[in-house]
Amino acid sequence: MQVTETLAEGLKREIKVIIPKQDMEAQLNVRLADAKDKVRINGFRPGKVPVGHLKKMYGKSIMAELVNEIVRDRPSQILSERGEKSATQPSVAMTEDESEADKILNAQADFEFTLSYEVIPPIELKATDSLTVTREVVEVSEDEVNEQILKIAESARTYEAKQGEAQDGDRVTMNYLGKVDGEAFDGGAAEDAELVIGSGRFIPGFEEQLVGIKAGDEKQIIVTFPTEYPAAELAGKEATFDITVKEVAAPAELEINDDLASKLGIESVDRLKEVVRGQIESQYGNVTRQKVKRQILDQLDEIYKFETPQTLVDAEFDNIWRQINTDLQQSGKTFEDEETTEEEARVEYRKLAERRVRLGLVLSEIGEKAGVEVTEEEMQRALYAQLQQFPGQQKEILDFFRNTPGASASLRAPIFEEKVIDKLLSEINVTDKTVTKEELMAEEEEGADGADKPAKKASSKKKAAKAEADTAETAEAASESAEAAAPKKKAAPKKKAAEDSAE
Repeated sequence: MQVTETLAEGLKREIKVIIPKQDMEAQLNVRLADAKDKVRINGFRPGKVPVGHLKKMYGKSIMAELVNEIVRDRPSQILSERGEKSATQPSVAMTEDESEADKILNAQADFEFTLSYEVIPPIELKATDSLTVTREVVEVSEDEVNEQILKIAESARTYEAKQGEAQDGDRVTMNYLGKVDGEAFDGGAAEDAELVIGSGRFIPGFEEQLVGIKAGDEKQIIVTFPTEYPAAELAGKEATFDITVKEVAAPAELEINDDLASKLGIESVDRLKEVVRGQIESQYGNVTRQKVKRQILDQLDEIYKFETPQTLVDAEFDNIWRQINTDLQQSGKTFEDEETTEEEARVEYRKLAERRVRLGLVLSEIGEKAGVEVTEEEMQRALYAQLQQFPGQQKEILDFFRNTPGASASLRAPIFEEKVIDKLLSEINVTDKTVTKEELMAEEEEGADGADKPAKKASSKKKAAKAEADTAETAEAASESAEAAAPKKKAAPKKKAAEDSAE
């Protein structure tokens, strides 16, 4: 086998591979000899079929299988021998000329194909002792625990019907019919709907107009849908709701005691407080974790500057851009509404894609050099979490991960990344800082990744910023997927014709 590099431009590589016809014929003869004792052909005793006859009948079909195996297996072998990693699945090109293909299948011509790919650039790891992060910590007070318990207990609160006027905190049971421009709209009608005044569940201004009504009253409520309402056809529109009040009920008092804990399925109030405190601390801990991770990624972004594989950047940009446009469409907005243009947004989000790919490669290299591994148990837990998210589709999801080359990388990558972050946290300077929950949860003026965003308010922009900044696993997952999957290829030359010939 002759391997010749025909292109080395930046990260782009092109390799020409030639397997002499003699080698192809030798491999064909080995397979024909192996098949001699297995095939059954009328007129010949088992094992007595002449090799020449076998070659005439099945030679092209067997050679086509051999060509496909070479195209499937040799690229990874060649890259390994060259000490290279392909950023994505190598593209394989071979002759499309029918007469040339026929010569290859008849071992009358050398088998040639070309590999095209981008390499993952070598990354020289730098010392981490210069990295410093501030870890914001919130001390959970007893009052906050009790406040959260009371919110949770709302699900267990009982209400007693009353004859007087509805007040804030009362539960109103009603029938209603909503209309816009005199026409009923989807989702705007219900019977025996229950609404606690002050809960904020309905459109702003709706619940306030229920104050003072009594059982048996009929009333028309007029409200305006928010301009950012998810249903674009209703956003900013004035609507009327014709309501009929069935019942007004006052809330029973809630006390934080063992009886309340029992209603919530907990053995005691002390245990209830312990559980709720743990939940609050976990929620704050997740935010703290993301802020710390963001600081680490920002500093790594400053330290590591290198050319990124454009195939990975293109794929990541496409993912971000698809989400941006989906969110804008759902919100009924345009780029102009977000104080930018499509061209400016493309430039900014491509920068985000490049950053994310670069950070993914850096984290992958750090983890690989440190021997970070993802256990089978961790993979199983991640798969189980996926199954829980899509009830009723468990079989399809399992089949996808079992049958799709590289699909497991999407489960492995985020686990791997978090382990790498843990390793970095054990090496760098971390300073704890006690803050209020408002300070912890405050949205930063800049985007989550520390880079200016092309829009200021759009929910689509916030989602994209979070997707870019909170994780950097895309490149690591893509590179792993490329190694696990077979390279892109066309079918072996005239395989169909060869199979027809064999028949």
